[in-house]
Amino acid sequence: MSDRWDRQQVLGLAPDPASAKAAVGIAKPGRWGGTGGDDEALWGECAGSGKSVYRTGVDLTEPAFRCTCPSRKFPCKHALGLLLLWSEGAVPHGARPGWVAEWIEQRRERADKAHERQEHRAAKARDPKTAERREARVDDGVAELDQWLRDQVTHGLAQAEKAPYRLWDDAARRLVDAQAGGLAGQVRGLAGVPRRPGWPDRLLEEYALLRLLVRAYQRRDELPAPLRETVRTRVGFTVPQEEVLAEGERVRDRWCVTGSRDTAADQLTIRRVWLRGAETGRPALVLSFAAPGRPLEASLVVGTAVDADLAFYPGARPLRALLAERHGPAEPAHPPGTTIAGLLDEHAAALADDPWLGRWPAVLTDVRPARTATGELHVIDAKGHALPLRAADPWRLLAVSGGEPVTVSGEWTPQGLRALAAWHHNEGMVIL
Repeated sequence: MSDRWDRQQVLGLAPDPASAKAAVGIAKPGRWGGTGGDDEALWGECAGSGKSVYRTGVDLTEPAFRCTCPSRKFPCKHALGLLLLWSEGAVPHGARPGWVAEWIEQRRERADKAHERQEHRAAKARDPKTAERREARVDDGVAELDQWLRDQVTHGLAQAEKAPYRLWDDAARRLVDAQAGGLAGQVRGLAGVPRRPGWPDRLLEEYALLRLLVRAYQRRDELPAPLRETVRTRVGFTVPQEEVLAEGERVRDRWCVTGSRDTAADQLTIRRVWLRGAETGRPALVLSFAAPGRPLEASLVVGTAVDADLAFYPGARPLRALLAERHGPAEPAHPPGTTIAGLLDEHAAALADDPWLGRWPAVLTDVRPARTATGELHVIDAKGHALPLRAADPWRLLAVSGGEPVTVSGEWTPQGLRALAAWHHNEGMVIL
């Protein structure tokens, strides 16, 4: 059977604290029947409310999950509960039932077909005539966006404050038609700029960053190659995974998984998994995408570290990467961190290379949560430096810390730090 995970690794898969708590509640042998496992899979049937019995399967090779319960979370509490039982040695080795064997086989077939489709799309994208047509359409879309931005500033921002969502959505749709999806997403995001005091200044900043990107793309031939790749990516051009794996910069390290966050965009769920090299101190971002109801990539578990090669996408500040090759199983780990001043210096250097960075990974050591005189929540380090926290529910961090220093990981943005996980010297790792 696969190397057995410990409790911390399993709970690191939970999509939120509520799922982790629910999983612990059902990880009791008496709630389960027909449990079993082999080298690649786990399965079992969990008694639900009333007469409901939910069939649950786990593909350990990725991992991936299947459950007949109505939950839309991946993994659901039943999959997590089954993994907790397995981590405790309470799942016997056995032969796969028919429904598990069929599910695993279907997964392998879909993976093969997806690989074939990806190769076909990559071959089509390499066709010179196809590439030329796309470049021409994007050029037209960028020129139209340039004029649209000029119009917004010329007409003033007062009308934008009361404008309907359609103002930005119409502009974004035209960019989608021009195959500039990256720009379209940024234009749609303008509608979400909070209408708080100082709102016009914030909107004008976003317009300025977009105009900077437009001008950079229009003058892309004059840019250094790494910055040109960053600009093309921000506009919406993608680099095939095969090309990244074959030609991208490879870095081997013991990569600590510091945080994970799921967001919804354009009828897709996007999972951002943040890593930091234990030796290099280098940050990395692994993205995965899934349509509604489909599971996301879950092999990188928060609170663990894996000896692996990452292949980085090209750019002025390479951050996004692919997991190219593992050299051993994941193990529980405490990530290396920095001070608040160190984080801000690192972020400033990254912005100098890529002014359009929306978020930056943070791992802060020996910080504690505290409230200001006005009641705002911050994290403060030993030198008295502080950062504002963006937290809809700060109580887990406050409870884990208990006023003591902890290591906190999260995403740093101009609006504050969104905490994702914390490490306490006694409590271990906790998903926030």
